[in-house]
Order: sequence, then structure tokens, then C-alpha cells
Amino acid sequence: MNETIKLMMQHRSIRAYSKQEPTDEMIETMVKAGMQAAFAGQLGSVILSKDRAKNPFGAPLFFLVCVDLHRMEKVMQARGWELKSSDSAMLLFGMQDASYLAQNLVLAAESMGLGTCYLGFVPFQAEANIKRFDLPPRVFPMVGISVGYPAEDPPVRPRYPLEVACFKEKYPELSAEQISNAMQQMDAGYLAQDYYKAGKLMIKLEQKAETYDATNYSWTEHISRKWGQWLADEAELKNIMRKYGFYKE
Repeated sequence: MNETIKLMMQHRSIRAYSKQEPTDEMIETMVKAGMQAAFAGQLGSVILSKDRAKNPFGAPLFFLVCVDLHRMEKVMQARGWELKSSDSAMLLFGMQDASYLAQNLVLAAESMGLGTCYLGFVPFQAEANIKRFDLPPRVFPMVGISVGYPAEDPPVRPRYPLEVACFKEKYPELSAEQISNAMQQMDAGYLAQDYYKAGKLMIKLEQKAETYDATNYSWTEHISRKWGQWLADEAELKNIMRKYGFYKE
């Protein structure tokens, strides 16, 4: 196992940071590494905040990685073109570009001894993002990344077994036993780390009677409660996207 793979296999989300500040050279390296990722049209951009008081977890650095059609349209206009591709198509391409950029940035940061944490809920915080970062229309914040020197040492979190994650030639019919084994691996791993109990992370049920407690509540129930209760109204997401300049009627 080479050093790059070791780094990738040791990834943890870091939510506590020391007072030590990454250097400007390190920041430039992270961003350049992010920009060097594969792309469809360089549809990603980055906003950097060094404001610890506002940054998640008090991190010294916070990167907001965005899908950026604003810049792309300016480039096209300079060439005498008007964007005709649909918002849905461009968002898909842009999300690919921004995802590659974000992952490269994180790998670069961790290779220099820094800790990182993705913040996946930033797309749903339209008002706060637009106000804080002065986002123009057609710039969509896809993910946030907090970065800094770690002040904690959490364990590596569990992942699904390969038998339910990687398939040869075609997608198989997953058996009840395979699903059960995968669930057990995820749940046992998180329970062994006391993750949800220690963090008091149990999601409240909205319409069902509670049958779990801190001794048996784990990842598969947690993720099921998220996707089984949240973000059910598609109109809510469309309204958020309109605030970023997409899907205008």
C-alpha cells in the first residue's frame, strides 16, 4: 500500500482544530491541487474564509466549493455565445467538476498534515450563503470544507463491505443476507466507537413511536431517519435553487 492510498484509507472528519494557522503557501497548494482535477468545463470555483469566528467548528480555513456558471457565461459571452444547455444539464456537469475539485483539495490538505471536514448541507442555506459570500446569480454552493491542524484524533469510520459496493459487469440482485451483513457491519462499527451516543446525535422521530435508545441506535437507523423524514417537498429545493439564479420561470 503506497503513501497516497494510506492517506486515503485514513481519512477522518475533523471538527476540532488547534490554534496553529496553515500558511499561505499551503493554501495556494490546496487550491491549485483542487483546480488540477479532471473537469468538464472548469465549472467549479472556491471561496476561502479565514474568519474563525464565523467558520464551522472555529476552523482557521473554510472553503466553499461552488458550481460556477456565472464565470462560464461570461466566457461564452466574450466569444459571442449564449448558454442554451438546460440548468439541469449544467448543474450535473458543474457538480462533477466541483466534486473533483473538492476531493483533490481535501487530499492535498491531508497530505500536509491538516484535518478536514465536509459540510454537505450548505446548498440548503441559500440566504446565509448569498449574504455572507456575496454570491452572484448562477453560482451554487455545493459543499463546504473546514480545514486546519487537528485538535482531536477520531477513529476511521466504518464503510460498507465491497460485496454491496462494487459489482462486476452488472448490478446484481442484492440478497437479504447481503443487506443484513452490510447493515451489521456499519452499525457494529459505529456502536463500537460510541459515535451517536457520545455526540447525542439521535434524530427525533416525527410520526413513529421511538423504539431505539443509545445502546442500539446506529448508522442505518440514523441515515434512514434522515431520508425518511427530511426534504420531502421538491418545491422547497426548487425555491432554494431559484435564489441562486437557477430554474427561473
